[in-house]
Amino acid sequence: MTDAPTERRQDAVESARRSVAAVWRIESARIVATLTRTVGDFGLAEDLAQEALADALAQWPATGIPANPGAWLTTVAKRRAIDGWRRRERYDDRLAAIARDLEAEETRAADVAAELPWDPDRIDDDVLRLVFVSCHPVLAREARVALTLRVVGGLSSEEIARAFLVPTSTVQQRIVRAKKTLAAAKVPFAVPERSEFGARLGDVLGVLYLAFNEGHAASAGDEWMRPELCREALRLGRVLAELVPHESEVHGLVALMELTAARFPARLDTNGDPILLADQDRRRWDRNAVVRGRAALERADSIGRGRGAYSLQAAIAECHAVAASVDDTDWDRIVLLYEALGRLAPSPVVELNRAAAVAMAAGPAAALAIVDGLVADGRLDGYRLLPATRAELLARLGRNAEASTEFAAAARLTGNDRARKILLERAATLTADPG
Repeated sequence: MTDAPTERRQDAVESARRSVAAVWRIESARIVATLTRTVGDFGLAEDLAQEALADALAQWPATGIPANPGAWLTTVAKRRAIDGWRRRERYDDRLAAIARDLEAEETRAADVAAELPWDPDRIDDDVLRLVFVSCHPVLAREARVALTLRVVGGLSSEEIARAFLVPTSTVQQRIVRAKKTLAAAKVPFAVPERSEFGARLGDVLGVLYLAFNEGHAASAGDEWMRPELCREALRLGRVLAELVPHESEVHGLVALMELTAARFPARLDTNGDPILLADQDRRRWDRNAVVRGRAALERADSIGRGRGAYSLQAAIAECHAVAASVDDTDWDRIVLLYEALGRLAPSPVVELNRAAAVAMAAGPAAALAIVDGLVADGRLDGYRLLPATRAELLARLGRNAEASTEFAAAARLTGNDRARKILLERAATLTADPG
């Protein structure tokens, strides 16, 4: 039987663990960004922050959670940096500067803690630098995603691994390799020059878009969606929008994610199987997310630079969000928006999506001609949504035997167990009724 003091200690340890996890999720970007500016080494900064987390787990159960836990972790990490330099006898100008900086920060933190509550929503300019470092083009795409979700989003290696269905060791290796690559390339801890800002910002937005899409429709595993990954991408998008408020495409991406996420409450049935857009109960859509998404799109438009690829996709999502039903949707406008998107950012995937809209606006025969052109083109070979879309169009035309074959082909191309099950069920149903 466990005695009362032991239970209290266990409760204190568990409370500290939850607090450390919450603080890291909220404050990790600011902590690592501040440390990177201080020590001049991105990899070292993240290691110091992790060591500070370990200290918090050891000390907070006994001392209690500090008034400003983010500042506490930053201070402990800086002291570890000083201790490391002292052991290596590096008494140079950097050490003197960090010591002065630390003393001033501790005084300032004490004053703030006495007067103001901890504000987890405060955003430093250093966070913006951290975002650009994490998404530097010198890194491979997978490394950018892992590093951004780890040090900017605050996710653990285990959480990232679960989100992308890869071993934790793979995520850890990507992060370690990314740090070494950044150090070898001597990537500065700075926002890029204005002349290269656009391209670099595109890399950042691309990482967030990729993470959101993976959560929206999981490419593998037995779950149709991974909402936690979408929430994290959306949170980072909101942070970025406040850091660079005059960049219209940032607001466009936030709008797209908000309007898409608004449909999440109605996308799955009680068994976790997907509910198609036409069958969703729109009363369950998150209307607050719709309002936020439309506001973000208006903010993007107000900047006056015209709509980019993310804003155009957000406008398409808005058409769905404001429609009372599938039949009430302005499909002609959606087709026009996809045509504009195709001219701005040509892609066979955009063309496939346009075909789906054409099917609703002009009928399945017109859409099938577009899809058959994509099949002949060959660039979407191996992309499961191509045969899946063709199958839907064939089924609407009453060509059930052909549609069944296409659904089976789509099932062979998907790594998601739940999607494969749905596709095979559709194939079997059409086989039983060949039309």
